[in-house]
Amino acid sequence: MPTLRHLAESDRFADVVRVLLALGGITAWCTLEGPATAIVPALLGAIACALAETDDAWRGRLRGLVVTLACFALAAIVVRATIAHPVLFAIVLPAGTFVLVMLGAASGRYATIAAATLILAVYTMIASDVPGGAELSAILFGAAWYGLLSLAWSVFSPQRAVRHALARLYESLAGLIEAKAALFEPVRDLDRQSLEVAYSQRNLHTVQALASVRGALLDRTGRRQPRGRAASRLAMFFVAQDIHERIGSSHYPYDELVGALYHSDIMFRFGRLLRLQATACRERADAVRTGTRLRSIALPRGALDDLRDALDHRRHAFAPDQAVDDALAALLRNMENLQAAIEDEGSLRDDGDIALQGDEPRSPREALARIRVRLNRRSMHFRHAVRLSAGLFCGYLLMLALHPSHGYWILMTTLFVCQPGYGATRRRLIQRVSGTLGGLVAGWALLQLLPGGDWRLPVLVASGAAFFAFRLRRYALATGAITLFVLLCFDRVGAGYTAIGPRLLDTLLGACVAAAAIRFVLPDWRVRRFDDLVADALLAYGRYLERIAAQYATGKVDDLPYRIARRDAHAAQAAVAGNVAELLTEPGHAPERGERALRLLTALQAGLSHLSTLGVHRQALPPADADSVDRLARHVADAFDTLADHVRTGMPSSALDAPEPPPDATETLRLVIRQCRLLARVHDRIAVLPPA
Repeated sequence: MPTLRHLAESDRFADVVRVLLALGGITAWCTLEGPATAIVPALLGAIACALAETDDAWRGRLRGLVVTLACFALAAIVVRATIAHPVLFAIVLPAGTFVLVMLGAASGRYATIAAATLILAVYTMIASDVPGGAELSAILFGAAWYGLLSLAWSVFSPQRAVRHALARLYESLAGLIEAKAALFEPVRDLDRQSLEVAYSQRNLHTVQALASVRGALLDRTGRRQPRGRAASRLAMFFVAQDIHERIGSSHYPYDELVGALYHSDIMFRFGRLLRLQATACRERADAVRTGTRLRSIALPRGALDDLRDALDHRRHAFAPDQAVDDALAALLRNMENLQAAIEDEGSLRDDGDIALQGDEPRSPREALARIRVRLNRRSMHFRHAVRLSAGLFCGYLLMLALHPSHGYWILMTTLFVCQPGYGATRRRLIQRVSGTLGGLVAGWALLQLLPGGDWRLPVLVASGAAFFAFRLRRYALATGAITLFVLLCFDRVGAGYTAIGPRLLDTLLGACVAAAAIRFVLPDWRVRRFDDLVADALLAYGRYLERIAAQYATGKVDDLPYRIARRDAHAAQAAVAGNVAELLTEPGHAPERGERALRLLTALQAGLSHLSTLGVHRQALPPADADSVDRLARHVADAFDTLADHVRTGMPSSALDAPEPPPDATETLRLVIRQCRLLARVHDRIAVLPPA
């Protein structure tokens, strides 16, 4: 029973059940009542609609369904009207592909619908292999049937997507905190660069999870004042943001801290607190996912008391070191304030700014403006649109040369394999070929073992559902499942065995076309874009620092402008981390470029950590101290802006000077000045690296 409950509460369970119901309903209706030839196009239409689905509330899902069906109808009509005319189709195919990919530049929702429309277009071509099976009504019927099921599901379970997004967020926070705890290992000569890179990758997943929850909450609350469970989940989101900022802070360089505290257990105690916090976040994720009673994720008071005793013992037993002592005191205060925020997570302040900023365009004009900005050779969207259009065009020419009537799997493989980046394309290519081979072998075995007739229908439906169960995490298995699904579809019209050999050949040809496209058509090598992303991160850091400094005059408040600046800084650093992960898989660049990218990534991560430290200790200072903080912050922010220009152009940059704390400075002012000095060190680490 616990295993079944865990399965039922998994984030993929609802998707799989909806697909099972949709495919099962179509199969039953076409077998018992409808025309048998409609089963293949109707099933393909349902799968395409499921691929276009987003985690919106029912109103957003209804709007999305209308747009999806309109796009599907237009794509199917165009394919049906031009497929018999090779010259015309060879013009329409790349042009339509380019337009759809560029429409995805407007937002993630548009990108999902545009990608599904492309898939539906290829499915319409595949359905033309079946006699009488290219009927537009059957394809649209299957898509509409799944859309109505999805709409009904969202009406009766409106908060499920929010729960699962929150669960993924707290699960991601647990991994991030564990990665931070690894930096507190009291070991000399530890490879901290690899630990910092691992932390950056964890932070990338957390930033993505935060964006997912924000979108889900915004879609369901809008501009209304949330009540009940919605308010509780919004409060959990804000607590997660606070945890993210506080865990991301760095009060002192870890290698220097280890050297100063090597003969003490303080580093170990801090690491233990972090691991306890990670365990609590993971338990919170499980509770949110399963809908069980939420428990506080605050740490046991005894754990903090033990750390206070250890710090008191150090102050009495060792010679004073003001910089280290201040850092340890600020670390303890950060943990204490984090626990206070966690204990107060159950409610939203009436006077607080709880507005959320969404990523979706607010009007068609704004959507078109986003697309227009990306209509240039430097845009990743533009380059991918050109590359995919060229790949499908070449795949179609290859299909005409080999077997013009039934070679549409070449196009489908090219569409699925060709990704925006080289590393992602290479992974998808291997997974697609291996999955297709496994699916064809399994299909051949099933055709041999299972008797003919309707006995094979449950396997057909199950294989379609299995595709959605595995497609996000185990793509090779998903490919095998969908290959088996299509093979059994062909078997419904007596072409099961004859499809095995050609489908394998088409998959190999389509994979080769995708590989050639990513390699030779406007190749988007990440090493070429890397310095621009680093410069964007430096600019975002400057804006974040300015927002932080302003609150040392007015007092701490997590208003929308501050949260936007913080989010932009984390998103910019996450973009660099994702770029590095792709860059290291690409061929053709010297090893020193990969080493340079890793050094820049760790430097940017250190800079963001010091900014987070300034953020978590915001408080109103006396006017004279606030003016000092403002001047120093503007000096550092201006230096980061200048450095961004130098990184973008490859020009050398001078070092950044930052003052020492005056002897009579307060503890908070000393903390701010020392963090700005550490930011200056980050600036100089980046400035001395040679250009790419």
